Amino acid sequence: MELRNIAIIAHVDHGKTTLVDEMLKQAGVYRENQEVVDRVMDSGDLERERGITILAKNTAVTYKGVKINIVDTPGHADFGGEVERVLKMVSGVLLLVDAAEGPMPQTRFVLSRALELGHRVIVVINKIDRPDQRIHEVEDEVLELLMDLDATDEQLDSPILYCSGRQGTATKDPNVPGTDLQPLFDTILDYIPAPPQDTEAPFQMLVSSIDYNEFVGRIAIGRIERGVVRQNQDIAVCNFHDYQTPARKARAVALFEFDGLGRTPVTESTAGNIIAISGIGDVTIGDTICAVDKVEPLPFVKISAPTLEMTFSVNDSPFAGREGKFVTSRQIRERLYRETMKDVSLRVSDIENATDSFNVAGRGEMSLSILIETMRREGYEFQVSPPRVLMRRNEKGQLEEPMEELVADVPQECVGAVIEKMGTRKGELKEMTPVGSRMRLTFLVPSRGLFGYRNEFLTDTHGEGIMASVFDSYAPYKGDIQRRSTGSLIAWETGEAVAYGIWNAQERGIMFITPGTKVYGGMVVGQSPKLEDIPVNVCRTKHLTNTRASGSDEALRLVPPRQMSLEQCMEFLSDDELLEVTPQSLRIRKSILDHSKRMKNLKGGK
Repeated sequence: MELRNIAIIAHVDHGKTTLVDEMLKQAGVYRENQEVVDRVMDSGDLERERGITILAKNTAVTYKGVKINIVDTPGHADFGGEVERVLKMVSGVLLLVDAAEGPMPQTRFVLSRALELGHRVIVVINKIDRPDQRIHEVEDEVLELLMDLDATDEQLDSPILYCSGRQGTATKDPNVPGTDLQPLFDTILDYIPAPPQDTEAPFQMLVSSIDYNEFVGRIAIGRIERGVVRQNQDIAVCNFHDYQTPARKARAVALFEFDGLGRTPVTESTAGNIIAISGIGDVTIGDTICAVDKVEPLPFVKISAPTLEMTFSVNDSPFAGREGKFVTSRQIRERLYRETMKDVSLRVSDIENATDSFNVAGRGEMSLSILIETMRREGYEFQVSPPRVLMRRNEKGQLEEPMEELVADVPQECVGAVIEKMGTRKGELKEMTPVGSRMRLTFLVPSRGLFGYRNEFLTDTHGEGIMASVFDSYAPYKGDIQRRSTGSLIAWETGEAVAYGIWNAQERGIMFITPGTKVYGGMVVGQSPKLEDIPVNVCRTKHLTNTRASGSDEALRLVPPRQMSLEQCMEFLSDDELLEVTPQSLRIRKSILDHSKRMKNLKGGK
């Protein structure tokens, strides 16, 4: 059977997964009466809730007798490790661009990797039915982007299609409305080359992805570079970058090819196919699986290094162990190291002289927050430190820090506020261009300057701003940046918060808790507008006397508390605070355990 292997790359929320839905429907993957959910490729709970793709996934459709393997890739740069490795499996990419927003930073990041590999590109301008579409301007922006990234003449002449993923239509002329996705399928067959299918040579395959199943263990996924593999065949596993370790022998216990949304067991598969192999116990991403009599490891695409780090440790707060199922350092360590088997851009390391803490480094706040949220849903209880950037020293011994390119689309009246805030965070304005009735601002800003900025940005732009950032380079250290301009309201004693105590405390700042919330000394219960921390007693009750009842003076009017998500909690953390994560609760607390001493200092040494 003829083959085509393609990846779909796009920025977050440009309609990539919706387009794949329509491709599956129109290629006849579903029965006529089958009930189908939207965004079927976003199979994880977190993916469906947040509307983003986190893990790259494989599917396949058959059109005019040709099998098209499709890889749906994440659009967020924090999951770039997912993107970089799956590009090795394909021969071409669909570059999906929103007809109103145009190319965004993540689009640039993934496209540059695809062009480096020499892949052919089909440009798909999606959401052409949007009332604010700017099809012709976006076309020019895509061409400029390809030129910026040193595309070859062939890549610059890429075909352009105009799609509406929601309606399931594609057309080669924006003035002629499409009726279905047939033009897109035809362009894939005509323009994307078939993978090399040398079936006579010895078997060889690069592992580009790992799946895990409790029953069969690790499942290696990749494209067969050459030869044929058969079920129960003896194979060798080797690694290009670990040449000192001899190849290990294994057996291909089960083989699967992708078909629609599922995997079909097969007895043999040939070169060019994207397949899954189970039965190899310690296989990892970047390994080469090959024939026993011809051991030749393949080079593996270099994964960009992490730029951000957090410390995960055992929860040692007064409420430790009450809500979690997995609470010990052994369980947390095991879970973190298991995550590195699937996520190649994640680094986990033990801390010297600490048996209950581990440093976890990733691409960005988003990737680490997804890991934290996944673990808490699985029943883990632990605490994490504020995120910190990973510095490095260059050849001259100068300290360098990671810089990010930030692109912000904002209403024109909000430009001043955004530029002012970026200035205080050591951001440099690179470019300012009008986009319709809005302005697009491009900044180069230190990664640590973006900590806690998203909420401020939404406030400054009245909720209308769109921002996205991607790692740019390392640059000389820019100096101190104030992480937070507010302090914390800290509970003075352990107990249960009551309405009277909260009513007294809410004059000092914004509260995070409601009456009935259990608190302990040192727990952060609110935000102070001043830079210093303020102790409050939210457990304080009104004293009874023989002349009045406790509730007879006035009805207490409580301001609704601020409910914070996991990302907001991570942004709020100051350097001396920790976030306690349990399956049921998120609590911020001071990391200094000698609470009475801290409170004495806060009260001026009294």
